[in-house]
Amino acid sequence: MVTSVPLVKIPLISDNREQILAAIDMGTNSLHLVVVKIDPTLPAFTIIDRDKETVRLGDCEANGNLKAEVMNRAIATLDRFQKIAKSANAEQIITVATSAVREAPNGTKFLNKIADELDLYVNLISGQEEARRIYLGVLSAMEFNNKPHVIIDIGGGSTELILGDGNAARTLSSTKVGAVRLTKEFVTTDPISKIEFAYLRAYIRGLLERPTEELLANIQEGEKPKLVGTSGTIEALATIHAYEQFGNAPTSLAGYQFSLAELEGLVNKLKKMSVSERQELPGMSQKRSEIILAGALVLQEAMSLLGMESITVCERSLREGVIVDWMLNHSLIYDRLRFQSSIRQRNTLKIAQKYQVNLECSERVASWGLHLFDQTQGVLHEWGNDERELLWAAGILHNCGLYVSHASHHKHSYYLIRNGELLGYSEIEIEVIANLARYHRKSLPKKKHENYQNLPKKYQHMVSQLSALLRLAIALDRRQKGAIADVKCDFSQNKQEFYMWLRPANPEDDCALELWNLDYKKEAFEEEFALKLIAKLEPVMVSVSF
Repeated sequence: MVTSVPLVKIPLISDNREQILAAIDMGTNSLHLVVVKIDPTLPAFTIIDRDKETVRLGDCEANGNLKAEVMNRAIATLDRFQKIAKSANAEQIITVATSAVREAPNGTKFLNKIADELDLYVNLISGQEEARRIYLGVLSAMEFNNKPHVIIDIGGGSTELILGDGNAARTLSSTKVGAVRLTKEFVTTDPISKIEFAYLRAYIRGLLERPTEELLANIQEGEKPKLVGTSGTIEALATIHAYEQFGNAPTSLAGYQFSLAELEGLVNKLKKMSVSERQELPGMSQKRSEIILAGALVLQEAMSLLGMESITVCERSLREGVIVDWMLNHSLIYDRLRFQSSIRQRNTLKIAQKYQVNLECSERVASWGLHLFDQTQGVLHEWGNDERELLWAAGILHNCGLYVSHASHHKHSYYLIRNGELLGYSEIEIEVIANLARYHRKSLPKKKHENYQNLPKKYQHMVSQLSALLRLAIALDRRQKGAIADVKCDFSQNKQEFYMWLRPANPEDDCALELWNLDYKKEAFEEEFALKLIAKLEPVMVSVSF
C-alpha cells in the first residue's frame, strides 16, 4: 500500500543540521564562487571560502553567440570551483547565469554542455529575478529598519536597480547597461575621446531614465532613501577613493561611503587616463582597468538621475542572495526575512489573478497533484521538494491560457507562464512549469516539440512524469465542485496495475464523470510508468447491528 497523506499546498523542508552550501554566479565579466556554512539554529551563514575568475562571457561574437574559447574558459573555471566546493564538503552547488548567457543565441547549448561535461545544472535567471536575489543578498548584510533603500548593482552586462524597505521590493529593474557591454560597444579610443565620452554618457543616461523614473515614483512623500551599491565596479571605485583619501583601503569595504561629487572627480580623472595608466591605480586589475570608466559613468548618471548625494558599499550581492533564497525555500529563515520566503507562492497567485484563473478550482487541482506526488514518491518517482513545488505552480496556472482563448489554451498557458516574470524561480524552473501546463491536456510530450526538445534530459523526464500526475489531478476535479474527498493509491499484487480508490464527498454521488475522465486521461500515466491504471470508488463499509 502506498500511504495516503493530507492535502497541502506549499511544500516545506525543515532541517536543523549544519550544512555546507556553495553558490556560483556566472556574470558577464566574472565568475564568482562563495562557499558558506549554514547554521539553521540562528539562522545565518558564514562564508568559509571565496574565489573569482574574470572570464568575460560578455565578449561575444558579432552575432551575439558566446565564443568557443570563452565557453571553454568558463567550463574550466566551473570545474575548478566544483573541486573547491567539494573539498569543503559542500552538499550542494547552486549555480546561476545572468545577462551574457541569457541573451546569447547559443546560451542554452552552453548550459547543456556544462551539464553534460560537469554534471552541473545552471539556473538561468531573468533580469528581474537577478535583481530580487541581489536584494536578498543585501538584506542579509544590512538592517533596513523598515526604511526605504535604493540598491544599485553594476555588472558586466546589466545594471540592476531595486527599491525596498526590507519587505517586498517596491521596484525591481534590470537595464542593459553594463561595464563590459558598454566598453565593447562604444569605447574604441584610449584614452577615451571627448566625442566617445559624450556619446557614452548620453546613451547611459537615456537607458537609465525609465527605470529611475519608475523607482522615484514609488518613493513616498517625506521618504529619503539611502543608496547602497554592490558589485566589483563599485568596490573598485571605493578602493580608488580610499587610497586617494587615506593612502590605503580598509580590509572590508562594507559600509564604506563616498559622495557623488567625489565620484564625479574620479570619473574626470579616469577619462583622461589610458588603460595602462588605470592599471597602475592601487587595487586595479588589468581586466577591471579596461571597463572601470564605463562602470563609473553608469554609477554617476544613476546617482544624478536619482538625486542621490552619496553611496554606501555593501559587499554582499547576487551570490549571497542565491544562498539566502535557498535558505528561504528550505524554511530556514523565519525572522526579518520571513516575508521573502513566500515569494514563489505569492507571485504564482499574482500571475493567476492577472489572467483571471479560477483559483478555487486551480487550488484543488494543485492539491490533488501534490497528493498524488506524495503517494507515489519513492515508489514511481524519486523527485523531491523542489520538483513538488513546480508541480504545485503548474497546477495553479495550468488553465491561465483561457485568458487568451479556449481553443489550444494549453499552448497559451505555456506562453503566458513563460513570459509572465514569475519571481522566485530560475528560467529552467519557469520553463518546466510552462511545459507542465502545456502538457496538461491533448498531446503528450514529444521530442519534436521545440519547447520540450530544448529542455535538458533531466527536465524532459521530470515534465513527462509530473505532467502525467497533473492530468490525473485535473480529472479528479472534472466537475470543478470538489466531488472527491480523498484518493488512496495501491498496487496489485503482481505490481502491474495501479489502483486509485476514490472516496466521494457525497456518499450518494457515483462520480461517474470523474471516473470517466481518469480513464480518458490515463494514457500519459500508463505510458510513462508502464502500469495499467484502474480507478474505482472505495467500497462502502456497511455496519451491521445485532
